[in-house]
Amino acid sequence: MVYVAFLRAINVGGRAVVKMDAICDAFAAAGCKNVRTVIASGNVIFEAPATGQAALTKRICQRLEKLIGKDPGVFIRTKSELASVIQTDPFRASARERNAKFYVVFLEGKPGEMPNLPLRSNDEAVEAIAMTGREVFVVSRPKKGQFYGFPNGVIEKEFRVTATTRNWNTVKKIASVF
Repeated sequence: MVYVAFLRAINVGGRAVVKMDAICDAFAAAGCKNVRTVIASGNVIFEAPATGQAALTKRICQRLEKLIGKDPGVFIRTKSELASVIQTDPFRASARERNAKFYVVFLEGKPGEMPNLPLRSNDEAVEAIAMTGREVFVVSRPKKGQFYGFPNGVIEKEFRVTATTRNWNTVKKIASVF
């Protein structure tokens, strides 16, 4: 089975700085095959048996904790789950917004709370417009001039579940290399 793992807070803002080769080695030591990374922010494509995903995730987390000193958070999706995310593409209606950025927030599990969508945060200038499976689709608009809001904190707070966020273009790029 082919998987992609989205690692939380790897090589972002000077935190958990680690070489991608070391991440590949950690995944291989956890029992993964044909491991490769896409972009240096913790996106890992690999092969592993279709059964025992929870145990696999635990082994990967343990290896990464040895590598960077903490468990960064590992969000695993199958190749078909990621393809489904791309097919959903709820950003089509917003695509003409020139100043918008689009994000996919990958949830660790089932939300602890299910807020009504669309969900807006004026402080962060983000709007969760849709959800499918364990993914929330978010539009970010400029706030206070040139800065954009980042959805991860808003989604974690409102959905009460740990999450990691990727730009829509990054998600499409990852899906294209399978």
